[in-house]
Amino acid sequence: MAWAPPWGDGRVGSRMNLELQGIVDTMAARVGRPALIEDGRHRVVVYSEHTGTMDDVRRSSILRRHTTPEVISWFRGFGIMKARSPVRIPACPELDLLPRLCVPIVHQDRLLGYVWFIEADSGMTEADIDVVTRATGDLSLALYRESLLGELASQREAEAARTLLSESAVTREEMVRSLLADGVVTADGPATAIVAQLVPARGRMLDGDAGMALEQALVATRRWVGVRDALHLLRHDQGVLLVRGGQAGGRPSAETAAGYLRESLRNAVGAAREAARVVVGIGAVRPRLAEAIHSYDEAVQAARVGVRLPALGPLITWADLGIYRMLSQMDGRHLDVATVHPGLHRLLGDEANQALLETLEAYLDLAGNAHATAEQLRLHRTTLYYRLHRVEQLAETDLKDGNERLCLHLGLKLARLSGDYRPST
Repeated sequence: MAWAPPWGDGRVGSRMNLELQGIVDTMAARVGRPALIEDGRHRVVVYSEHTGTMDDVRRSSILRRHTTPEVISWFRGFGIMKARSPVRIPACPELDLLPRLCVPIVHQDRLLGYVWFIEADSGMTEADIDVVTRATGDLSLALYRESLLGELASQREAEAARTLLSESAVTREEMVRSLLADGVVTADGPATAIVAQLVPARGRMLDGDAGMALEQALVATRRWVGVRDALHLLRHDQGVLLVRGGQAGGRPSAETAAGYLRESLRNAVGAAREAARVVVGIGAVRPRLAEAIHSYDEAVQAARVGVRLPALGPLITWADLGIYRMLSQMDGRHLDVATVHPGLHRLLGDEANQALLETLEAYLDLAGNAHATAEQLRLHRTTLYYRLHRVEQLAETDLKDGNERLCLHLGLKLARLSGDYRPST
């Protein structure tokens, strides 16, 4: 029985894609097995109707419109990126991947993509492979034209997003008018910026697939939100999503979109997720798309704070940052703990004072409520008072003085942000 995804059989509306669809359908019919075409970045372009055996890798690729990084890594291990002739890929039970034949699509020595056939029951004959190889001439021309159009559209949209984050208000206004005239966005109105960042585990580095994972997650989230209600951009080591509108009309909120983006990025990272942490910052909503740059600045700061302070969680909104809204925008050269409170700086310099510092922070977070602090830390009241007294002695401070408490509290939060203070909880 033929399998098709929920939205249909892979046929899409553009003339170029219809040309590709016709070629792949003819090719699949001649060799008697389903075919799938990916571009050079392993994004599904078109596929024939599927009959016979299908594995989870193909099913997932069609549903997501792209291949996962761990599967890509398996394929590339057999040299498909440099191949100019068919390559057989063995099965991988761990990935639930059946054996495949990969036929590279090349135009003027430029690798444009791949034709994939599953070889579950028997391998393709030399005659079948010859049919496919001869068909790649027409296929390469069609895919070359399609890739040029796709790259041009992607570049225009990326440039639009970059322009909306430029310093010139006049330029941003002109870009919004252009986006509306071209139908790239449905309407102007409230806009929110979301910034996603992959944070490698200590002692590790992100590999070259990190950018691919970010782009896959951005594209998936934009489709989920609505392609005409969002713009995306890869900027430095971050993925940026500008989401138009709010929950009116059934659209998801920025927080919901951020959560979807995080899960998409975790899925795109795949097997390497334990080696990387995903942090997503969310700016405050702005009334118009031309003002989204201010939301972007906030989302960047929120993500940076989230990178430094994992205890805040994976989704950090600018509105919920509290004192870190101010601290994250201060130049560390002009404000440090020694400047805020020299006595606290001395305490931070000795690891033996960790319990005192954590007790002090809990006490200040709870507005000096000794009973609540003792309960939270599960301390006897006598132990709590002893620790607070030691803080007063070592830091040469008076916890009854409101100004001293303010400086100590601010200093502890600054130390967290700078990494000078890493509480165990």
